[in-house]
Amino acid sequence: MAGGAALGKLQMAVNPPRPRMPPLNALRAFEAAARHESFAKAADELGVTPAAVSHQVKALEAWLGSPLFVRHAQGLHLTDAGRSALPSFSTAFDALGLAVQELRISAPRPQVSVAALPSIAQLWLAPRLPALRAAHPALRPSIHALEEPPDFRREPFDLAIFLTRSGAGRSFKLCDDVIFPVCAPALARQLKTPADLSSQLLLWDTTWTEDWSLWFEVAGVKGPSIETGSEFSLYSMAVQAAVDGAGVLMGHEALVSRALAAGSLVAPFPELRVPTGRALSILAPDRPPAPAATMIDWLLAEEGAARG
Repeated sequence: MAGGAALGKLQMAVNPPRPRMPPLNALRAFEAAARHESFAKAADELGVTPAAVSHQVKALEAWLGSPLFVRHAQGLHLTDAGRSALPSFSTAFDALGLAVQELRISAPRPQVSVAALPSIAQLWLAPRLPALRAAHPALRPSIHALEEPPDFRREPFDLAIFLTRSGAGRSFKLCDDVIFPVCAPALARQLKTPADLSSQLLLWDTTWTEDWSLWFEVAGVKGPSIETGSEFSLYSMAVQAAVDGAGVLMGHEALVSRALAAGSLVAPFPELRVPTGRALSILAPDRPPAPAATMIDWLLAEEGAARG
């Protein structure tokens, strides 16, 4: 009887609460921070603050009851537990990204998400959008300026346009990247030989700090240090400064061609055109959605026709 009475007091919930998995945001924060071994770089990738990444990682460590990182003044180091878990998490998030891509491919929609270097978005792509819309009124390009090409496994972009070197994954070359000095017409009249550039203010973009030295080397001229010139964080600003007569800019043909055609910029040494080894290229996932494929085909055809 006593035993039966004791058993009679045992009660079990019909729907007991189940242990919860850690939040997805915490897992994403850990994977990004572990891959970069940096909260700051993970924050840049995820579009949040380093403090937010740190908070999410701490929450995951509290759930686990064990540290995943060793934190010190020089940065982060993974613990053994964190290092052993990283490959599986990276594979899982890559697979999740690919699954999202499949959803986007199967869902009919006219929008095309395009990532591009800011200078390319402003100086090359934007001027072509009216003709694209006229040719394909149903397309809805959405342009996002990025400093680095996106990872199509992780970011929901349909295509990207950047200056790349060969071997940059699935890509379609639009044209080679060729550089040469450009300036306002009045300033060009003062330039007879490349050596005359030593007395001019050189304009340069922080993205391509090696352009001037490469061009001077091919021209066989010892040029001044670019540190004596003016730097710009946006190439479009440097182009405008050159148009205004502020100095001589190293022009990237694809980005200054419209200004050259309009006559607001001229090339004082047109015979000295130097290839950089890069190409203006369209990057795409393995299976771009149909609207993105249409836009890629149109851009390739348009560029081919322009170059005749």
